[in-house]
Formats: sequence, structure tokens, C-alpha cells
Amino acid sequence: MTQTDGYLLDNRQTEAGQRFDAFATLFDPTTFRHIERFGIGSGWRCWEVGAGGTSVVSWLAKKVGPTGRVVATDIDTSWAASAARPPVEIRVHDVGAEEPPGEGFDLVHARLVLVHVPDRERALRSMIKALRPGGRLLIEDADPALQPLLCPDEHGPEQQLANRLRHGFRKLLAERGADLSYGRKLPRLLREAGLREVEADAYFPVTSTACADLESATVRQIRDQLVTAGIATNEDIDRHLANVASGSMDLATAPMISAWGRK
Repeated sequence: MTQTDGYLLDNRQTEAGQRFDAFATLFDPTTFRHIERFGIGSGWRCWEVGAGGTSVVSWLAKKVGPTGRVVATDIDTSWAASAARPPVEIRVHDVGAEEPPGEGFDLVHARLVLVHVPDRERALRSMIKALRPGGRLLIEDADPALQPLLCPDEHGPEQQLANRLRHGFRKLLAERGADLSYGRKLPRLLREAGLREVEADAYFPVTSTACADLESATVRQIRDQLVTAGIATNEDIDRHLANVASGSMDLATAPMISAWGRK
């Protein structure tokens, strides 16, 4: 992430850890599948941008082994601190405002990061600059505008409330500079930046326990902003959280688009 006063989902809040766990459950298999295809192995040098939690960092550390290097950066590294042992190095870093933490990386990866970064263009240039010739860039980001509903099957009042709150969440994100259609732009942006062998795919979970966990943590985290903005009342939010906890709704996430290329 990049540091802005308007960032909606503060990593210092308790719910952030629950969101990181849900993201890991939902998206780690996709992330790991792509990186495995790149041939990651012993001795690789990796930069994990906007690390947040530890799941990707720890997995990379096992893959590169003691002769490799994993630099994990974020504006708030408190959640990743437990992974700070060789070959992992944790750094406080703003990818949208600072120079990269080194060069010659075999892999640079960012997941669900750039959509929130005000200077996304600079951040992307920085990540490409950090790669060695032939190194791989993997950017994975959401595209909430591509699928804006929490409940694609809006068949009752519970689903209607869920989608109203999701619409409000997206409005708050957009007001703080998030690009809600960024994911779909990634293949073009990577090609325009000069990367070769650009490909992309998308993962769109429609229902799972992790989707419900993510929704519950997110709504609790932004409750005050939803109420202050007049998007929902505390009673609306309590009712929605109870509906989510009941397990009776099919909750989706925005599609995560993964795009990759070679320098």
C-alpha cells in the first residue's frame, strides 16, 4: 500500500489481520500457481510489494531457500513482522513515492495493492525498474467495477441490503482515489511499459466461507465511515452482519485479475 490520510482500510486495525487471512485463503492458490509457472527456485531474489500479511512472504522464503532473498515492503509492516528472518527482509516503504528497495530482482509481485495507490504509474515503473533483465512481474488486482455486487443472485431483502452496503463501500473507495476498474487495465499497462510475454487471467469466487469472513471483517472495519457518510445505519449494519453470519447467502468478491510479463 501507499500511505495516504484517506486510505480506507487501515492495516493497524484489528480487522486487518482477519482480512489478510481471508485473502490468503481466497487468493494464495492462484498467486502460487502463477509464480510456480515462472520456475521459482533456490537463490531467487524476490520483492513482495504491499506485503500485508505473511502467507505469500513465507511461501516465497521456502521456495528461494537460504541462498535467496525476499524483500517484503509495506507502509505498515506490523502484520508481516513475524516473518522477519533470513532470507526475508521487512522494510517500511511507499511504492508510489519512493525508489525501489534494490534492483536485480528475479520476481516482483504485488497483490491487491495498486488499486489503492494514488500514483499507480510511478509504482508500476518502480517495480519494473527493480527487475533484472528477464525478470518476472506479477501484478494481481481487483476490478470491483467489473462485478460490483456482493450477492450476484439478488433474490431477497438480505441480498439487497448486502449489495447496498457493497455499493457504499465502493463509493468510499472511489472517493479516496481507488481505481475500481484498474484490474482490467493491467495487461495493456504491462505491454505499454515494455514488458514481453504479457498474459493475464482472472479468479472470481462466487461463494465460500472466506468470502463471508472477508465481508464481515471489512464491514466491521468501515462501520463508522458507512454511518458517517449516511450510507447505512448501525441497525442496517448489525442486520447485515447477522445475515452474513447465518451462512445463508452466497457472497462473492470482485474478480482478481492477474497479469504478468517479462522484462
